[in-house]
Amino acid sequence: MKKKIIVVKVGSNVLTNVQGLPNSPIMESLVDQLALIHQNNYQVILISSGAVAAGKSLNLSLKKQGTIAQRQTLAAIGQVQLIQQYKNLFERHRLLCAQVLVTKQDFKDRHHYLNMRNCFSSLLENNVVPIVNENDVVAVTELMFTDNDELAGLVAAMLKAERLIILSNVDGVFNKNPAEKTAQVIPVIREGEVNFKDIISTQKSSFGRGGMITKCYNALKIAGLGVSVYIANGFKKEVLKETVINNKNTGTYFPAVKQKSNIKTWVATNVDDKKATIYINEGAEKALLSVKATSLLPIGIEKIEGAFLKGDVIRICSLKGVELGLGVARYGKKSALLKLGKSHEPPLVHYDYLLLHNASSLG
Repeated sequence: MKKKIIVVKVGSNVLTNVQGLPNSPIMESLVDQLALIHQNNYQVILISSGAVAAGKSLNLSLKKQGTIAQRQTLAAIGQVQLIQQYKNLFERHRLLCAQVLVTKQDFKDRHHYLNMRNCFSSLLENNVVPIVNENDVVAVTELMFTDNDELAGLVAAMLKAERLIILSNVDGVFNKNPAEKTAQVIPVIREGEVNFKDIISTQKSSFGRGGMITKCYNALKIAGLGVSVYIANGFKKEVLKETVINNKNTGTYFPAVKQKSNIKTWVATNVDDKKATIYINEGAEKALLSVKATSLLPIGIEKIEGAFLKGDVIRICSLKGVELGLGVARYGKKSALLKLGKSHEPPLVHYDYLLLHNASSLG
């Protein structure tokens, strides 16, 4: 029987204390719980922030540099310290860990994506715990993940994990400002049930790049790809043991829906924010959103914005500009323009490579 995969993401505000130093007791507890989960016939992956914070904790007198260069320096130095501490902690449980550093480009490029997935699969099959972080040393602003929650979601979806557990410094998603006495954690959130902007502060953490709204939108997206997502408090005693081993919801739970095929999962998690856009007429829109499996034909295309090549992921929008879905182009823009509006032409996007958004979210 194939082992189920658990992905755990832990943020900088959990891994560092108020002085900005690594929180060793928390790291030790985290690894103890991951080892216990591993012993209970699960495969585990850890998405760990903390490299930049670990670099900051050394109080280095860095020469004056730009923001990106300074972050790269701190990440390069701090990542060594971080992974060494994890190595020592996992060795207590006779477990090997491996460092995996990735960038957005690895998820965008299909060849890189498959190579990365094969690497993870091999590590897990050999009982090695992958410890994943963004490669801040080579990433620049426009190519960086929103935060490690996004990275964790991409890894979880790619490997069809059973659960993604996001450990933060709060108990979950609250129905109002957590500072208010009457605030309560929302135990379960499904698509369309909560307007996050009405209840969640946009304030970000001290060390991280994201906030709770980002966490929630990312959680819904990954749940929509077949992975259950939990947002819980990383400071709560044995939170991972309670969530996985005892199957208790210790925070906010985003239930998974039906899993997508491997190719459609890649389409959904393709992270290029500058995709070309295909605008389709009402007839094509109706056909795509019907219960019948339908490919996108040139006869239904009204307009093309942006450039794309064969194999690129493109956006599909209605004439009103509502994004209906994403798909992999079977040919490039030059050929598409020649076929635009014509019948008896091969589909620009075949149904097998077409991912349509939930109709209830199209508005």
